[in-house]
Amino acid sequence: MRLRPHVIVFLAPAVVVYTALMILPLIGTLNLALFSRAPDGGAVFSGLRNFATLFGDPRWSGAFWNALANNAWFFLIHMLVQNPVGIMLAALLSSPRLRMAAFYRTAIFVPTILSFVIVGFVWKLILSPIWGIAPGMLDAVGLKALFAPWLGKEEYALTALALISVWQFVGIPMMLIYAALLSIPDTVIEAAEMDGVTGWSQFWKIKLPLILPSIGIVSILTFVGNFNAFDLIYVAQGALAGPDFSTDILGTFLYRTFFGFQLQIGDPHMGAAIATAMFAIILLGVCIYLFAVQSRMRRYEF
Repeated sequence: MRLRPHVIVFLAPAVVVYTALMILPLIGTLNLALFSRAPDGGAVFSGLRNFATLFGDPRWSGAFWNALANNAWFFLIHMLVQNPVGIMLAALLSSPRLRMAAFYRTAIFVPTILSFVIVGFVWKLILSPIWGIAPGMLDAVGLKALFAPWLGKEEYALTALALISVWQFVGIPMMLIYAALLSIPDTVIEAAEMDGVTGWSQFWKIKLPLILPSIGIVSILTFVGNFNAFDLIYVAQGALAGPDFSTDILGTFLYRTFFGFQLQIGDPHMGAAIATAMFAIILLGVCIYLFAVQSRMRRYEF
């Protein structure tokens, strides 16, 4: 098939921008990971030695696997809390009987456009045991005994930050699922109502199977977004991701390794190796979704 000139003209700007901002930096990162710092300050080719150090040296592998496990827990909370809540909110807001639906959609979506710095700082103030309002709010409902310095305890800090992230970004799956629900043909809904399928029964039996492809897209976006998470944890807990690295994820681990922090000297080559490992993990997850999940969901698409 002959490629028409106007197609090249329209595609060229996007291809140039994508290549400059994505492809070339990716190639540069992969190339940087194959070198090591020489004693004279230069760089020497070391092949896969940086990856062997990352996965084989206890000083590096312990931190890497800890960060990866924290990333997995961070992602799991979003999958189990954020996405189901987003689907539920979308189902409620798509009801024609709900009044002020536009106001509720806006109110829920507004936190997604807030700066990470604002969100992290404000929630640190709210949860502070000294000057935060959380103890007083729990005391007002007789639950002050449940309060604890969640951001200061190793067993609670990561979960607390994940729930803060859920609060901020629940509007994104809500709007995506809401759009998917609105795209369902009216004839399908009318046929279901004629058969006596209404309310939540209609949602579970008719609407939910039809929006499964959109739920899959939301899931993979959640996966990629959480493995690229960095901002909130950096603002709330700093580059050391305390307490005692209990909130350390691959993003903060990469930051400390690449740029250095306090007494740790930055090593761009090891940092590039960590970034390459992150890229491989994300690529593997996306491929599993594309070939094992999405192919099975296409049967529900119109």
